[in-house]
Amino acid sequence: MSSEFLFQAVVYLLAAVIAVPIAKRLGLGSVLGYLLAGIVIGPSLLGLVGEVEDVQHVAEFGVVIMLFVVGLELRPSLLWRLRGPILGMGSAQVLCTAAVVTGVGMLLGLAWPMAVTIGLILSMSSTAIVIQSLAERNLLNTRGGQACFSVLLFQDIAVIPMLAVFPWLAHTLHGKAAAGDAAAHGHESALAHLPQWAQTMCTIGAVVGVIVVAHYFLRYLFRYVAASKLREMFTVVTLLVVAGVAWLMHLVGLSAALGTFIAGVVLAESEYRHQLEADVEPFKGLLLGLFFMAVGAGLNLGLVMAQSGMIAMMVAGLIGIKFLVLLALGGTFRLGMGASFVFACAMAQGGEFCFVLLGTAGQLGLVEPEIAALLNASVAISMALTPLMLIANDRLIQPRFARMKPAREHDVVESHEHPVILAGFGRFGHIIGRLLQSNGFGVTVLDNDPDQVEMLARFGLKSFYGDASRADLLAAAGAEKAKLFVCAVDEEAKSLEIVDLVRHEFPHLRILARATSRDHAYQLIQRGVTDFRRDLLGSSLDLSTDILRALGFRAHRAVRAVEIFRCYEEQSVRDLAKHYGGDQATYVSVARQHLENLEAVFRQDLRRQHLDREDAWDVAGPKES
Repeated sequence: MSSEFLFQAVVYLLAAVIAVPIAKRLGLGSVLGYLLAGIVIGPSLLGLVGEVEDVQHVAEFGVVIMLFVVGLELRPSLLWRLRGPILGMGSAQVLCTAAVVTGVGMLLGLAWPMAVTIGLILSMSSTAIVIQSLAERNLLNTRGGQACFSVLLFQDIAVIPMLAVFPWLAHTLHGKAAAGDAAAHGHESALAHLPQWAQTMCTIGAVVGVIVVAHYFLRYLFRYVAASKLREMFTVVTLLVVAGVAWLMHLVGLSAALGTFIAGVVLAESEYRHQLEADVEPFKGLLLGLFFMAVGAGLNLGLVMAQSGMIAMMVAGLIGIKFLVLLALGGTFRLGMGASFVFACAMAQGGEFCFVLLGTAGQLGLVEPEIAALLNASVAISMALTPLMLIANDRLIQPRFARMKPAREHDVVESHEHPVILAGFGRFGHIIGRLLQSNGFGVTVLDNDPDQVEMLARFGLKSFYGDASRADLLAAAGAEKAKLFVCAVDEEAKSLEIVDLVRHEFPHLRILARATSRDHAYQLIQRGVTDFRRDLLGSSLDLSTDILRALGFRAHRAVRAVEIFRCYEEQSVRDLAKHYGGDQATYVSVARQHLENLEAVFRQDLRRQHLDREDAWDVAGPKES
């Protein structure tokens, strides 16, 4: 292993370690951090790394692994459900974008075969950047995220006919001889010497072979390897599957990423799906980061500075055209304005396949070297701008749509004299409401989420849409005559606002509250609310009872231990609330003392257990561990 290789590895890793956490802290996302790191260490700035082509070829394997992981998360039934967006929206995006760019190119004086080539190339978007950026924002499962995924999948498929049509465009532009000479140096599959029908049959056979092998044989291979109890061998086999499918697809002239995606979808029903994801996830993250850094390092800043005006116009034109086309498609396919802007902001860039297609088009003489260099730089810059566009969408565009939603008028609360007013009818509050109503107690329910009110109404659960922090609404709900006010709101700030209002306007009401955290409980105590229950405490203690029994405790000992913990925990919260917001050192000291006291209580109780014979009623005995 040469020292040069080790130095390059150190540079890439160190740049990532420095740049990515800073970018994440600034809210820019990891993708932009990798891109900026690559630009800084690249030949155009510090020059710490040399030619990036070899690195980029290795890093492109990260895109292949990413599509395999995406496939593992998509069951065939879900993929079948997305067939409409994939074929409809995907084809519309590619054709519309290509048509508009072709028209602009012809207006600028390009020959129509060259304009069509550039239009097809620039219709591609970056699978790696879009999916990574949307995943970081938890948007992949939204309408906008699914639209992006559908179009990206179609684009991966569309690369195949694009590569097939390029020689014909070259023949039209230069004549048969020139196109043939160029094609001899272009990208060809190992089947290029076969007749067209034979190539088609081999291609279909390769895809069918991947599906059959993945479905019928790989699970037996994984079972055999899993039986060896060697974790690293399972990882080796997983990478072998990904690399083998990618190699086979490349051999027959198909997209390697598309092939591994198909394999992932087939294996999505396998019992080894989660293990496969866990094994390839570290490689995916590392290689994707390396891919983004290679894109940044490959950006020719000298050309950008020399042709800054031209490249700025090309980048603005590319993003502007794709943004408008995508926004129009979002409206046509009824995504909704919010989802349409997510769709447009995420996809309005060039993609990694643009570099591949530009290289092939250049070899075929379809795109002149000077234009290809400008397009490469423009595509790279557009990719780097994508995280910024998504940030602008998050901070500037989406909040506007949230404010533009038509405000629903508060419901008119019916006159009654129910003893209980319940604020918040979500996953916590609706259990309280159902239990009280089932036992014959009248409850007036208020909730500030109209969708929740309408959804529960379909199940016969009556509630009113309204803001419980409004005194007039509480008065209309019968707060003057009610006995109890239950605050089950999940937003801490809103909960405290409601509690303050009730204590001030209706001091006769006894307040019982939901505490979503320890801090929330402390603030409730400081407001004089002592009747509260903390989220998750009850369910976690119930599960702790089961865990203790599974470890060999008899039922009475498990229940007793949990109840001791519950009582001590509740007392601890009340004691620590006195120090909350004050001196931090005192708070920590008191908390540590409570932990020590709890351990002492359990030791003392354990000694007492040996003197008692309270387990006679436990006929079943301890559960098997």
